[in-house]
Amino acid sequence: MTTYLLTEIRRNFRAPRFLIFVIAFPVLMFLLQASVFTKADAPDHAAVAAVIMINMMTFGTFAAANTSGGRLALERALGWQRQLRLTPLTGTGYLAGKGLSGMLVGLPALILVPLLAVTVEGVHVDAAGWIRIFAGVWLGTVPLVLLGLLIGQFGTPETMQPISMIVTLGMGFLGGLWIPIEGMPSWMHDLAQIMPTYWVLQVARPAVTSDMVVSLPTAVGVLAAWTAVLGALVIRRYRKDSARV
Repeated sequence: MTTYLLTEIRRNFRAPRFLIFVIAFPVLMFLLQASVFTKADAPDHAAVAAVIMINMMTFGTFAAANTSGGRLALERALGWQRQLRLTPLTGTGYLAGKGLSGMLVGLPALILVPLLAVTVEGVHVDAAGWIRIFAGVWLGTVPLVLLGLLIGQFGTPETMQPISMIVTLGMGFLGGLWIPIEGMPSWMHDLAQIMPTYWVLQVARPAVTSDMVVSLPTAVGVLAAWTAVLGALVIRRYRKDSARV
């Protein structure tokens, strides 16, 4: 299990497309949005930059979460998944390795974006706030990883890239990662609440703002429901594929 997990992580970091989209893109978008949505000399600059920071941390982990789905689709098409079923690696271990890999490869964005926020944009958060932000965004990635795995079990190597782009950018846009929740019209805000990305933000946002936030139990409960449903679908689909061998 450990060997398989390390192999999955190394495969991701060797891919230039992964490095650009999952690491460089969130960092560059944070710097761009921090200069577009607020001026450096504005009194609330640090507060606005902190909200944007959480948005881009969430986007980076979401983009990383989808990488496991693309790998899974490729392995299904090549027959590698069937070969792994003949090894001591269990189905649970296989899916857990994919899921953990999707979470761990999101750590660079989870670290680099706040590092720039502190050193370049002057963001200041207390220790309890940082714990809530890091834990909330990273653990909130779980249903997003499962969503990527579910898509990977239906997609093909040819269709996974456009599907992943549409899902990542679409759920990011509608979930409040690209447009500040405060600036959304009421109908779009209602639509945003359908997206799991919205609820990941709701776990972390109270650490930096009191605007447009919900209670922690509510946000955690919604993400837990997403996790349970998507987890059940992933397992069911994997067992269905396994029965064909």
